Amino acid sequence: MAGGEARPKTSDLGVRTLSAVAMLAVAGAALWAGDPWLDLFIIGVALACLLELARLVTLATRPGAGRVAALLAGLAYVGLAAGALVQMPVAVLLGVILVVIATDTGAYFSGRTIGGPRIAPAISPSKTWAGLFGGMVAAGLAAAGTFIWNAGEAAVSPMLAVAFVIGAALAVLAQAGDFLESWLKRRAGVKDSANLIPGHGGVLDRVDGLLPVAIAALPLWAMHP
Repeated sequence: MAGGEARPKTSDLGVRTLSAVAMLAVAGAALWAGDPWLDLFIIGVALACLLELARLVTLATRPGAGRVAALLAGLAYVGLAAGALVQMPVAVLLGVILVVIATDTGAYFSGRTIGGPRIAPAISPSKTWAGLFGGMVAAGLAAAGTFIWNAGEAAVSPMLAVAFVIGAALAVLAQAGDFLESWLKRRAGVKDSANLIPGHGGVLDRVDGLLPVAIAALPLWAMHP
């Protein structure tokens, strides 16, 4: 979740850290194992997201056509993201994940250090414009670094600036995905999408920013010569 979130309580920090290490270990093992385990891992995460999203939609809406439309939209949203991640080469997948992590990290530290006006206090009171800008800069640098890593000496070109701009734009999408889930949780009257991950909430809470970035990144990669 991006955007200068408040520091977790000290009593929760150990649990959060252990959970984060466990999540990284599982994801890293799936990446190392490759297909079909990586695809199965992505599909499993997507299914967990769908279940959590369906719960939020059910809590946030009344029975009827509106709820059905929201559930179908959620299915398309998560399905497109999962399909994009499955199709990406590992190098591109790692780049996308790095951009999202950089967005979260840059937004957190710049939001806490600079503070300032909130973007949408009614939806997510802790997220600031400074956090958004910091996330954009960090994601741009991550995208440029990924481009240099993959292109080598050929990276000394105008494409490096293009990679930075693309990374910054993807950071905006990552924050939009986070705002979308925050808005839905407020409508549903819950703090987290689930209680599956100790100290972190649900799977959707961890990948809310990744979903729109994955959807946008696939066509960008496909258009790359």
